[in-house]
Amino acid sequence: MSFNLHQYKIEVEKIHRNSSVPSLYEIALRTEKGTAISDTGALLVYSGEKTGRSPKDKRIVRQSPSDTNIDWGSVNIEMDEHVFMINKERACDYLNTREQLFVVDAFAGWDPKYRLKVRIICTRAYHALFMQNMLIMPTAEELADFGEPDYIVYNGGGFPANRYTSKMTSKTSINMNLETKEIVILGTEYAGEMKKGIFSVMNYLMPLHNVLPMHCSANVGENDNVSVLFGLSGTGKTTLSADPKRRLIGDDEHCWTDNGIFNIEGGCYAKVIDLSAEKEPDIFNAIRFGTVLENVVYDPKSHKVDYTDVSITQNTRASYPINFIDNVQIPCTAGQPNHVIFLTCDAFGVLPPISRLSPEQASYHFISGYTAKVAGTEMGVTEPEATFSACFGAAFMMWHPNKYAELLARKIKENNATAWLVNTGWTGGAHGVGSRIKLRYTRAIIDAIHNGDFEGVEMVVDPHFGFEVPTSCPNVPSELLIPKNTWADQAGYDATKNKLIQLFQKNFTQFAEQVHPAIVEAGPKR
Repeated sequence: MSFNLHQYKIEVEKIHRNSSVPSLYEIALRTEKGTAISDTGALLVYSGEKTGRSPKDKRIVRQSPSDTNIDWGSVNIEMDEHVFMINKERACDYLNTREQLFVVDAFAGWDPKYRLKVRIICTRAYHALFMQNMLIMPTAEELADFGEPDYIVYNGGGFPANRYTSKMTSKTSINMNLETKEIVILGTEYAGEMKKGIFSVMNYLMPLHNVLPMHCSANVGENDNVSVLFGLSGTGKTTLSADPKRRLIGDDEHCWTDNGIFNIEGGCYAKVIDLSAEKEPDIFNAIRFGTVLENVVYDPKSHKVDYTDVSITQNTRASYPINFIDNVQIPCTAGQPNHVIFLTCDAFGVLPPISRLSPEQASYHFISGYTAKVAGTEMGVTEPEATFSACFGAAFMMWHPNKYAELLARKIKENNATAWLVNTGWTGGAHGVGSRIKLRYTRAIIDAIHNGDFEGVEMVVDPHFGFEVPTSCPNVPSELLIPKNTWADQAGYDATKNKLIQLFQKNFTQFAEQVHPAIVEAGPKR
């Protein structure tokens, strides 16, 4: 009996369910404008007008019982069920106009105890291949017994939302109903909305089971010691987790249970701006037949991709199954983490390259989610700009950040894990004066963490941040470890440090009332 979607009032007869990679290539090349094959065999696709997520267009239905758990506000914006049903019908009406549809039935989560059965309904072969890369594909036996999914994504992204509908602010709308277990996408063909929609669902569900969902990468060493690495864009999360000496568990989304950690995804979604074989050999070599390469520019004759060309978007991306990485742990699960590493790119040049955190300090820095980016130049002046994203992924967190921070602190203490803050940013001065910490030094610091080289090393306590700073590290100049020593302008260091502390304090005021006083006290002081 052929597969159909009649139970959803979708009457299209031609359904491609969990199709082979060659067949999806063939359909995409034949029917989707601008699609091509790169010189290494990747599928080159364009996502249309939207080349990134649209967080301001995400809405969640406010209804019982989930409404009392969600941290409503500028991230989690409410909508009523009636508007959701209007948008769902609009998406289904659009799906019904298509000659063919694609269905991906797969799993989110490598741990069978916590995994979700997910059904993606979409109109593009590109979207189907993307989600077959990003989810965990069932075996033939598992697919035969798949049954009804836990969550359904109706991707009608090729059709706009009606911006005159109540609470709609644009033609783009990503709607989530936690009670009916549905996600509806309108007005954007950016594939990342599907992936992050499922991650948001996991971020809501897992804390109900005392499981911590994490926007982080993870790897495991030869002696089975596990590390999780948190960090916002540009901090080195993907680069540093792809370690030839360690097996990759995953690069973006994980959960921490009473038994250890597991990857939510079956693949990787890597930025490819300025990608090269020298800087990122693992990612570079993963771009082959079966990989989806989004919004890149390529030579029309040779089909060689120019990763430096950002004329379409700076958010160029590659989606590929995790087994396209050579040194990987399959299944993507591991034991309890030994190290929790927060990565920050401090463009102010204030934070040390490595510091050890107490559990309370770890909670503070986790809630803060700090990094700094280099601001645009205006009238010849360039200044760093602080960025704070709670739990290093505020856009996907459904509960109040304190919920995740409490889970993190508990798991760190229960498993005697060590928390570290690693600055991959500037030294010797802020951006424009100092220089970026060399990648080889950061890699040496990460190696030292994994090798236990900081055990017994003399530590100095930073008088303002309170964390412990080691005075020596193998293969790293000792003067680099104490940031003030690298500044020629000592008074300038003190002033810049004071400015950064003020930014931390100002940002944390929004959380202070709802977190434990010990966490507030663990923050920096002037």
